[in-house]
Amino acid sequence: MTPADVVPIPYTWVLALSAVLFAIGAVGVLLRRNAIAIFLSLEIMLNSANLAFAAFAYRFAAGHATAAAALDGQIFIFFVIAVAAAEAAVGLALFIALHRLKDSIDVDRANILRW
Repeated sequence: MTPADVVPIPYTWVLALSAVLFAIGAVGVLLRRNAIAIFLSLEIMLNSANLAFAAFAYRFAAGHATAAAALDGQIFIFFVIAVAAAEAAVGLALFIALHRLKDSIDVDRANILRW
């Protein structure tokens, strides 16, 4: 199969997939009580934002003669990945501290900020 035979996926489908993933992540954040499940739902939401950035970069790079327009979306993706890595480090440290203090990572039982 040659590259000319390949039909690209329309960016609107990619944006729809991104919206569905974001909705799944939002439902997971709102309905889960386990902190790790909430953390994973947040990661799904961040990945859906990355997918939307990639779709917009693809869309706007197709209309321009330069590749600089495609780099904007990819730079945002890089920063979102960096934020997700920092979130993972801080989040896991908080989960370990919470588990040591309460012997559970259930967010309903995590009332350590109360007097």
